[in-house]
Amino acid sequence: MSRQQQQQSQGVVLTGYHSNAELLPKTGPCAPSAQDQEPTAASRRTGQYTVQQNQSAHHGDRYGSVSTKPTNNEQPSVPNPGTAPPPRSSSSPRSGSSPRHSPNSRLRPRPTCQRCISQDSLDELEMDDYWKEVENISWSGGEGGVARGDGGGEGEVQEEEQQKIPEDGEQEEAWLTEAGLARLFDDSLAADQDQEEDSAVFLSTLTRTQAAAVERRVASLQQTLRRRNRQHVPDVRDIFRPPPDKDKEPSEAKEGSENGQNDVNLAEPETVMNDEVAFSEQALSYKDIRQRLMVNASPNSPDDKLPNFKLLRDKTGQTRIGDLSPLDMKKVRRLALVEMTALFDTAGIDLKAHKAVKVKTKETGLFGVPLATLLDQDQRRAAGTRVPFILQRLISHIEEEGLDTEGLLRIPGAVTRVKSLCQDLESSFYDGMFPWKQLKQHDAASLLKMFIRELPHPLLTVEYLNAFIAVNKLPTKKQQLQALNLLVLLLPEANRDSLKALVEFFQRVIDHQAKNKMTLNNVSVVMAPNIFMFKGCRSKVTGQQEFSMATSTANIVRLLIRYQSLLWKIPKFILTQVRQQNMESQRKQHKERAVRKLLKKITTDKPPDKTIPEENSQGFIRVQAPQFSKVSMAVQLTEDLQAADVLTRFLSQESSVAVKREELCLYEMGGNIKERCLDGETYMKDLFQLNPTAEWVIKPVQR
Repeated sequence: MSRQQQQQSQGVVLTGYHSNAELLPKTGPCAPSAQDQEPTAASRRTGQYTVQQNQSAHHGDRYGSVSTKPTNNEQPSVPNPGTAPPPRSSSSPRSGSSPRHSPNSRLRPRPTCQRCISQDSLDELEMDDYWKEVENISWSGGEGGVARGDGGGEGEVQEEEQQKIPEDGEQEEAWLTEAGLARLFDDSLAADQDQEEDSAVFLSTLTRTQAAAVERRVASLQQTLRRRNRQHVPDVRDIFRPPPDKDKEPSEAKEGSENGQNDVNLAEPETVMNDEVAFSEQALSYKDIRQRLMVNASPNSPDDKLPNFKLLRDKTGQTRIGDLSPLDMKKVRRLALVEMTALFDTAGIDLKAHKAVKVKTKETGLFGVPLATLLDQDQRRAAGTRVPFILQRLISHIEEEGLDTEGLLRIPGAVTRVKSLCQDLESSFYDGMFPWKQLKQHDAASLLKMFIRELPHPLLTVEYLNAFIAVNKLPTKKQQLQALNLLVLLLPEANRDSLKALVEFFQRVIDHQAKNKMTLNNVSVVMAPNIFMFKGCRSKVTGQQEFSMATSTANIVRLLIRYQSLLWKIPKFILTQVRQQNMESQRKQHKERAVRKLLKKITTDKPPDKTIPEENSQGFIRVQAPQFSKVSMAVQLTEDLQAADVLTRFLSQESSVAVKREELCLYEMGGNIKERCLDGETYMKDLFQLNPTAEWVIKPVQR
């Protein structure tokens, strides 16, 4: 047996990475492909690993036999290919192939898989598309082997600085700061009265599991700070102000009513999504019942079906992302962070978020430019732009060419041509001189995938990428969807809107699967490496981990596409907590004002308020339309009156409306909400009872 064959059978451990970037010509996402140049021993890769023999390795890695010892808390990241794969051969196994095709793959028992028309699960044959896509990415120089930036050396540094594992205590501090609770550990904020009141109001609305998540982070930070001999931080019991019995957990005060409510909700069908009760509370009840019944979840039989989930119908209307004011959305994001953490805590999953590090990025251009920068330059051309022009234009061009093309998104464009097209787009896109009619559909799809891959930070963000992957560890599909719903809420606005544009486009491709042969699973496995692989992510993982990551990331993309109609909504329990916070803040503000000033404000600033109670007492509301000739109208509240009916009645009486009906919305403003665009199926009488002091305004949609 040759020395090389011995290495493949024994396995190796990656112990170091040495850059050969200085041997490369200057590269970038649009640089000429190495495939078109005379290859040399050093120019086919950007670096090399030093290896150490490992006699116990059993798994082959796609990019060489790799073995590591992952810790329990480590979230393996998607591997970053460092070399271009060898030419495919149908007659013999490929050296350094994927775990599926490695010579040692027989050592791992694999279930018999057949293609499934129902698309309920990802089978092994469909995962071939994933490995082919990884191979295409490596050949195109769009991942791993090509450095970002102007030069290879600079690009390597930039890649390695993309993410950083926080030190002890840093993660808890970052989490509490993001949740708006920095004063719990930062003494410099203790004197800030507004900050203290904001934290107190926020904490007063938390559920039992949410409060436990905060307590856990504060307690962990306390231990870290004591080890550092730093200043004292508030005790957890002082923060939540428990009852006189100090041995009693502060969360037990809420346990009775919430547990009773959750037990009732467990009788609902599994396909019903209840968003009236906190997801973490539902998960805790689910866990408690399973423990009482002594039912153990089997890791070999996951809940891998994709049922038709539906939300419980709420008569006060569903709330989509974009329906609320920025001030209320800030509250939503804080609550979503605490709730997401509580949900993972309930399942015993410890999230280790990476810390995003600021890196030098391009300030102009299209590819390799941060989303926020792209939107800034696009909004100077068209105010209100929410998705980058280049992303919109690539999607629209693919659709204009027709979505019936077989292998759409799966079949790559020619590498050399795609590189050239990338350079042409960079130079002539905004001038309107790019020859779109000459752009082939598969080339456009390759450019779309390159755009996603080449973002300086991943579309799902460095901070939450591991959380998205960890969703697969939750015990049920319902909990996985609930976690994804919260993670979507946590994404920055630019990332969230761009992701929405992509999953909507993917669904339109899938709608043509009868002709293009691109099913939900096919699209998911092809797009997963483009969404989850990014250049700041170079990890050493075993072949088994790589295979697990492939199926995990493909499944997340599958869920994002399949359930997008549910994931871009704000759960009712979070909206209820926002209303509670607003009401509590208003009560505190009223207490602080002098009686004379309060009386003066009531008598001088709001004289119209005197007539509103009279109308309301007679079962009427007054709908305002200040931007139109019919300034207001009285509407009688009935059991069946919906927001859409109010709009219909207004348009029937207003002849000078120049905007389309779908561009108008009835807004709930004031009271216990800042501003909310109402769902057309909102029952007005039920909403009025929830927020009796609100004003009702018709105006163009602002989302």
